[in-house]
Amino acid sequence: MKFEKRIAAQGQRRKYRVRNRVVRDSHGRPRLSVFRSNRHMYAQIIDDAAGKTLAAASTVEGEIAGAGKFAGNVSSAEKVGRLIAERAAEKGITKVVFDRGAFRYHGRVAALADAARGAGLDF
Repeated sequence: MKFEKRIAAQGQRRKYRVRNRVVRDSHGRPRLSVFRSNRHMYAQIIDDAAGKTLAAASTVEGEIAGAGKFAGNVSSAEKVGRLIAERAAEKGITKVVFDRGAFRYHGRVAALADAARGAGLDF
């Protein structure tokens, strides 16, 4: 198997492993799903029972990074974390489970989670 294909398969397995564990242990809580690309950071709160997104925030929005600015850094991830926590509080959501996907809990992912915790989300 080619190197790139093997690495992609490992990431897919890691994502399924993490997601299945999160959904199994959620006990009815919505899921805070995080995705990071090289340029942007995305977070959304998902109700798996209904299959609906309850709240979302990302660095693509102009108010976080600014138009044309680089948003793939820790400070932008912290802003996304605070914003998703504020939007969740507006909807009455206080408890979520954290779904890091195939990403390690490190750097931008950890910064987003810590900022969301600091802004009032419980997970």
